[in-house]
Amino acid sequence: MRRLLIPLSIIAALATAFWWFTRPQFIAVALVEVNKGKVEASVANTRAGSVEACQRTRLSPISGGRIAFLGVKKGDHVKKGQVLLRLWNEDQLAQSSLAQTQVDSSRKHINEICAIADNAAREAARSAKLRARGFISESGEDKARYEAKSRRAACEAARADVVQAQARLQVTRVEQNRTVLVAPFDGIVADIVGELGEYTTPSPPGVATPPAIDLIDDSCLYIKAPMDEVDAPKIHVGQLARVSLDALPGKSLPGHVKRVAPYVVAVEKQARTVDVEVSLDNASDNKNLLVGYSADVEVVLDSHDQVLRIPTSTLLEGNKVLLYRPDTKKLEQRVIKAGITNWEYTEVLDGLQQGDRIVSSLEREGVEAGVLVAPEADTKAGKTK
Repeated sequence: MRRLLIPLSIIAALATAFWWFTRPQFIAVALVEVNKGKVEASVANTRAGSVEACQRTRLSPISGGRIAFLGVKKGDHVKKGQVLLRLWNEDQLAQSSLAQTQVDSSRKHINEICAIADNAAREAARSAKLRARGFISESGEDKARYEAKSRRAACEAARADVVQAQARLQVTRVEQNRTVLVAPFDGIVADIVGELGEYTTPSPPGVATPPAIDLIDDSCLYIKAPMDEVDAPKIHVGQLARVSLDALPGKSLPGHVKRVAPYVVAVEKQARTVDVEVSLDNASDNKNLLVGYSADVEVVLDSHDQVLRIPTSTLLEGNKVLLYRPDTKKLEQRVIKAGITNWEYTEVLDGLQQGDRIVSSLEREGVEAGVLVAPEADTKAGKTK
């Protein structure tokens, strides 16, 4: 019996080892349950967008000169019409004072010349009456009449001199305005180039010279973002948009498309984009923004509620998924008909049913149709939305 037990034990051990090494191998996979929820079709910007001001102007004086008055500093809030900067213009002020004096002198000269003209007109009228009664000769009447006309012409010339002097005064005032920068709207001074006493010059054609004052209207802001030219035809004014900013992590600000640029910007030959402008729905959100913040824009093209959906990451090439068959413990390749999609979810029009479980761990080695698998933890698609 002992001699029989030893061979039997060896045979049993070999059979166990054979079974162990030839047993079916199960691959651990993560599954996700097909369920219903909301799916949106959307497009996003290709490069980072930015927060822009509805009004922003970079001011420079029309003529060059030394800065004699600088009434603001960076970060100041200014009102429309407020003087921001003035260049040295004492020579123009002197010219203006001289022109004003000439206007005053011309007006006084009018009073004198026109008074003489009025008197000459009365003398001509009396001469006409005396001529009619025969007290003076015809030549005497003519002389009085021509004298009245001459004086009246001198009066009109004096009036023209006043108009000319006023025009000269206006010219000097215009020249003064060339040396003064005035705020065209309420806003914030973003930058100042130049200090009191320094010389500043305007930008000549073709030469980029920094502006003397950069003024921003922070009461009206919007987000501008470049969209790929392929996506541009799908975007229209009024569509829902969501804005996210690096400065406000975890926040999504609702807005709407207010403008789609009617031209393509070619930053590079392979990067042609169309600028899209988005205004935020809540005015209170603008208070948290600063001009220049980087921003990303997602424009919602279409939205379907309570539709069958799967995570987009579970799709293989050709709209295929790996369906888990609990009866065989194997994976089956299934082709689905997809509806609208985004980076997170894809709508399923045909090919799957609610409650089906599909593989989400596609990156694992050996995961393919026909293999035996062991599910890990099941989750429901769309449970977070």
